[in-house]
Amino acid sequence: MCGENEVKTDVQAANQFSKSGAGGLAVIIAPRTTQTHRSAHPRTLGMGATLSRLNGASDTQGLLPDGHDRAQQDGGDDGPEWQTVQSRKRHKKHSKKASDQYPEITHSPHARLQSIVKTGDLQNLVLYCLADGNAPQWVSVRHHGAIRKLVVLMVPGLEAGMFDGTISLSSSTEESSTNDPSTAEGSLVAERSGETVLSPSASGNLRKLPLSPDDYYPTKLVHDRMPIPLQPLSDVFNHVWPVKTPGDDKYAKMHSPIAAMLTSPIVKPREDKNGRGPQPPREGRGWQNKRTPVTELFASTEELSNEGYVLHPAHYSDTASAAAGTTRRELNKWTAVDGWVDSRGVPTLEAGNASEKDIEKGSVTVGRTVVAMDCEMCITSPPGVTPQIFSLTRVSLIDWDGKVILDELVKPESAITDYLTPYSGITPAMLQNVTTSLSDIQKKLLDIFTPQTILVGHSLNSDLNALKLTHPFIIDTALLFPHPRGPPLKSSLKWLAQKYISREIQKGHGSTGHDSVEDAKACLDLVKQKCEKGKSWGTAEASSESIFKRIGRANRPKRDKVHPAGDDEPRISAVVDWGDPSRGYGGQAKVVVGCQSDAEVVAGVLRAVEGSADDDVVPVGGCDFTWARLRELEAYRGWWEKSKIVEADALRSSTQAASTTATLAGVVSETAERIKAIYEALPPCTAFIVYSGSGDPRDLREMQALQARFKEEYKVKKWDELSVRWTDVEEQKLRRACEKARKGVGFVTVK
Repeated sequence: MCGENEVKTDVQAANQFSKSGAGGLAVIIAPRTTQTHRSAHPRTLGMGATLSRLNGASDTQGLLPDGHDRAQQDGGDDGPEWQTVQSRKRHKKHSKKASDQYPEITHSPHARLQSIVKTGDLQNLVLYCLADGNAPQWVSVRHHGAIRKLVVLMVPGLEAGMFDGTISLSSSTEESSTNDPSTAEGSLVAERSGETVLSPSASGNLRKLPLSPDDYYPTKLVHDRMPIPLQPLSDVFNHVWPVKTPGDDKYAKMHSPIAAMLTSPIVKPREDKNGRGPQPPREGRGWQNKRTPVTELFASTEELSNEGYVLHPAHYSDTASAAAGTTRRELNKWTAVDGWVDSRGVPTLEAGNASEKDIEKGSVTVGRTVVAMDCEMCITSPPGVTPQIFSLTRVSLIDWDGKVILDELVKPESAITDYLTPYSGITPAMLQNVTTSLSDIQKKLLDIFTPQTILVGHSLNSDLNALKLTHPFIIDTALLFPHPRGPPLKSSLKWLAQKYISREIQKGHGSTGHDSVEDAKACLDLVKQKCEKGKSWGTAEASSESIFKRIGRANRPKRDKVHPAGDDEPRISAVVDWGDPSRGYGGQAKVVVGCQSDAEVVAGVLRAVEGSADDDVVPVGGCDFTWARLRELEAYRGWWEKSKIVEADALRSSTQAASTTATLAGVVSETAERIKAIYEALPPCTAFIVYSGSGDPRDLREMQALQARFKEEYKVKKWDELSVRWTDVEEQKLRRACEKARKGVGFVTVK
């Protein structure tokens, strides 16, 4: 009872103290708990610990790991002792940097992340600090207006496994196959969301506490418990963040981490965000219409083949490819014997070019005849039989002026088992007195189509398959306006018409069916718009812009201007990369620095940030935003992909050859030291972001190459003749490889 009364008295006194606001000086005398009481109540807190908690002190400052009062451990005798506790006013603690309005980017222990950080989130952080981005929700940013410069460094080859021990940095070989973190040197002690991963116990095993959600939160970097090669990073950053590379889980694709950082979506006005359905596209700032000849919109031979088109003989440029194409057509029964016909008078693709006298100056048709076509089909295969057979029941042709030049119903040779009326609009009554056959339509089309005819439609491969006809010059609106998520997804014609030409079509979809004349006109108008706007209209290029252009529209604050009393000075961006960065995304940056090694990249970053009056490339005052990339670790680990550019691939090969005698630990150590060297040379108030871009992409590339080889062979070979197989086993391997490749890491700090 005595112990209970003491505890109750402590709590009552603490409550009274708390209610009083601790406005004055109070002295509270309490007897220290005896050893007997400690045994009976091992979790009892003394008055000092109670007040310490009320004053906002950390629980761990006065407690040992097991929760015992540290003062109790220090006490040696069991006799009751008295303790004087002096209260003081509760003041909110501010760091020196915070009181000086110094910028900070930190992880808040109270954050509750809803999803994993993505590369786009890092880009938004850049735009928030330097331009017009929204405030990030995944990280705490204090006084972002005080950030003067920002450097983003991409370091492919860094991987989370290096930090948790699954990739050993103690030998020359990567032990990435092990899942036991204790096998690596200096396994990391992680602290996520206030929870700590236990350090190795006496048995040497590293045990993780259950974390939820484990993949979202950053891991605290503890210098002494990190692998030695990575320890320089703990001198720069407090946490390592898991960062997910953009991609498509459904189709096991990984998108470019460089594009995700350097290509920014065009900001929509507030009034456009409330509309439903596909909204009309906005012309981005700086967008200029570029009148484009219709001949530049042709689908290439490769595109037609990938989309399943039966190729016209004009697409075969040599004897070998022509022989392979003939074999393929015979194998799939796409020959004249099977009822197929080819457009006449086109031996080669060049034969379709119009003569100079037939080309009207300024005309986008350049002397060609443009015909838009749409067909409707019904099912003629027996119910339950797969694959289903679709037979032609209606064909409609529209000329460039929108005039209907052909619109006829067709009677299939086989009996129709499903009219598909809700989609085709065809009913039994419509075909009751029709006598036109497929061969009759083929003859009419061959008379209409000339070597100068261009055929326009949406997913025309299905229409041409129903017609059993090939034509060399195809414009497919499904390819002209790619799906926002990329192939193999395709946008519907209804969606494209609503978005780009503000037209509602196929209103009878699911009830009375489609109108092939209406669909053909929609395809034609989409192509006309493309000719007026330019080839990139309706693609990702039209809905996004370079991050360098977006940052360049923001002006420097007065404190950062080279001439404070002068006119507005736009922010300047730089790219520091291997080879010639101006060929790619760096072409939009004002300052471009090409390098041949990581050491040159480090020097180039410092050169871009500082600037000099004597520098012909970097202006005085330096650059506000700098993006750079280290690649020696990427080359050593075999992540550097082959390039079609001869100079770039030669640089890759020479870099890999130079690192054959190196070890993974050595290359990682050198890379970490270079990251630290960049940080130490940055001026104050400079934000520094490092990201790996992706995880290990090698397995993904291998599985994608295997899949591409299978698809290529499957077109011309029988199943038992294939050199590779693609089953559910390979499909699951591809998905696991994609998941692994999309797991990158990132670091954020302010100098």
